[in-house]
Amino acid sequence: MVGNLLLRGMIVGVVAGLLAFGFARVFGEPAVEHAIALEEAASQAKGEAPEPELVSREVQAGLGLFTGLVTFGAALGGLFSLAFPFAHGRLTSLSPRATAGLLALAGFVTLVLVPALKYPPNPPAVGDPETIGLRTQLYFAMLVFSLAGAVLAVAVGKRFRPALGVWNAALLGVVVYAAAVILLQLALPSINEVPEQFPATLLWQFRTASLGVQATVWTTLGLLFGYVAERYMAAARTGDARLAYSQGSR
Repeated sequence: MVGNLLLRGMIVGVVAGLLAFGFARVFGEPAVEHAIALEEAASQAKGEAPEPELVSREVQAGLGLFTGLVTFGAALGGLFSLAFPFAHGRLTSLSPRATAGLLALAGFVTLVLVPALKYPPNPPAVGDPETIGLRTQLYFAMLVFSLAGAVLAVAVGKRFRPALGVWNAALLGVVVYAAAVILLQLALPSINEVPEQFPATLLWQFRTASLGVQATVWTTLGLLFGYVAERYMAAARTGDARLAYSQGSR
């Protein structure tokens, strides 16, 4: 069963990557092009020589973006399909579709939204190259802590479910996660390297487009994988029932 779900999850992930590629081309690339133009204009104003272009923008915005998002989608779809059997029936008694939707929402909030609130993505021309290592470490630290907070929230919810009931235990888990995230947001240092003259509208467009790409991937996983998993599990139950009936009638 896990192997079949893994294959289906990777296929759904490829579809998610294709949809995310379309979203990025329409909503993300214009902001990237604008930011690159500003970066080049600033370099020319300083009299700096343009850096050699190892990969053309056409390749970056086309084949490179396509390959990256499809590969990312397939990998994430595989991981999602492995997490789904653990969540379905163990953490929740909801239907496969509802479980997949809830899992996708939790994944997006935990792995994308919360880290981005502390360390949002920046377009070209924003950020000091000398601090990229520190910024990367802090971002992944926030991501790991957010995931650990989610695991703690799930454990707390399971622990108090018999005493409080499903709904109240779930609310308690959400409160625990929110409190952990707030403490982490306050504890980790903030980094703001956006130049004062950088257009606020362009920065907003880039960051919302980045979140939109991720939201497209996670939404597709939640909706499409839930549909595929529900159909597969229903067919598997029907096959098992027929096998048991044929064996019992012998």
